[in-house]
Amino acid sequence: MKKTIFYHDTDCGNVVYYANYLKYFEEARTLYMAERGFSVPALMQRGLYFVVARQEVEYKYSVRYADVIDVSTKVLEVSDIKIVFENIITNQNGRLCTKGKTTLVCVNSSGMPTSMGADVKAAMSPAA
Repeated sequence: MKKTIFYHDTDCGNVVYYANYLKYFEEARTLYMAERGFSVPALMQRGLYFVVARQEVEYKYSVRYADVIDVSTKVLEVSDIKIVFENIITNQNGRLCTKGKTTLVCVNSSGMPTSMGADVKAAMSPAA
């Protein structure tokens, strides 16, 4: 996913505010899942909700106002109730800026862990 950094993404030093990386990871994960046939609204209609259970971020190099970044997404691990995603952000020069690992857990409308279903699990499989 390509993204241009706007002024509202940055802090007073024109560097991306650290928490905004989580939004970029979320956008990339949402697109990743949709490209595999599972939009968030469709999953919600099935009573499946994915919540963040764990988040890791490594900040390697500053991203600044007007930079164009690439947010790559891949799945590292899938089980019946969880998906572990990795995101890597590079700038327009290909320099590694940020790495993140996000663990999502599938829950039902009551917030209890539930199976995501064989079809979702297969589509999110690292081999898919």
